[in-house]
Amino acid sequence: MSLLQSTQLRATPPASAARRAFIRAWPEFENPAAWLVALILLIMPLIASGFFLIEIFGTTLILGTIALSLMFLAGYGGMVSLMQLTIAGFAAYMVAVFGISANTNISLGWPWWLATPMALALATAFGTLGGALAVRTEGIYTIMITLAIGAAFYYFTNQNWAIFGGHTGINTVATPHFWGIDWRTDIAFYYVTLGVAAICYFAVQYVSRAPFGLALQGVRDNPRRMAALGFNVNAHRVAAYAFASFIAALGGVLQVWNYRQISPGSVSVGACIDVLIIAVVGGITRPIGPFIGALIFVLLRTFALDFLVRLGLDGNRFRLLIGLGFLAIVFWSSDGVIGLWQRWRQSQRPRTDRPGGGRGHG
Repeated sequence: MSLLQSTQLRATPPASAARRAFIRAWPEFENPAAWLVALILLIMPLIASGFFLIEIFGTTLILGTIALSLMFLAGYGGMVSLMQLTIAGFAAYMVAVFGISANTNISLGWPWWLATPMALALATAFGTLGGALAVRTEGIYTIMITLAIGAAFYYFTNQNWAIFGGHTGINTVATPHFWGIDWRTDIAFYYVTLGVAAICYFAVQYVSRAPFGLALQGVRDNPRRMAALGFNVNAHRVAAYAFASFIAALGGVLQVWNYRQISPGSVSVGACIDVLIIAVVGGITRPIGPFIGALIFVLLRTFALDFLVRLGLDGNRFRLLIGLGFLAIVFWSSDGVIGLWQRWRQSQRPRTDRPGGGRGHG
């Protein structure tokens, strides 16, 4: 009997060690709030109308995915890129160019299952090439180079009619139809955006804890020491741009399927900066931050106009509220809404002056 018990005791530690390792790798699975949010997102079509399902939550997931690519570069790589929306817009344009649209003189008419992989590959290559240029600089110069790439792409699409359709863009882009389902219907498309956002979220979580992600964070903190240890600093940074570009390209494909059109206004300089605001407001150190920031941004963009009109102000000044909210959050927290939330949770914990947990006397 004692031999059996000792065998069971020896067999238990590996399982518990594996469970502890899994929890360390994926702490979200031990968080009840995460399961609650996941449940709400899954049953959202049952409790939300078509407008809220797509214009609020679907748009939030798309913008959050694009901002997630910026968060990965800035949070784990220390590289602030303002061309992530440009990469997403490039992917959207490529879907329209290679796929089917009302602009038959531009679109090549490929089926979506050929046009989409081609768009993702070209957008990833485009972002990687831009990243290869940006990694040769640091700080403000990286921001300026990526912003210059975004501005150049905006003006090029606005003036080019042969490929990009000029300032009118490409309209009535075809969306996927397979298994007898129109995947652009509200419920189907919501689950597509939710699935892509979830895959990108967990991919960023996994990569950040993988050897490449840990090395990238080391490059962020001390590139000289990492180079002295034998790591290729620029190669890690370019690889980070390639990974982030693929995520941004996925967001761009969803964006063109959502609106069924793409125009230069979707890749303007202001829109590129909006993605930075989304990432910073939500929190640029954790993958959940961009989605929180995207939800705040979409809610303000959707309802602030009516709120200002009721106050007797010009509804077009809704960006003023976004800017004021951005300044307030950055002023009070360097890590956006997540930082404010963590600070509030710490303030709610009981203060312990002694190791025993009591307040002490005297």
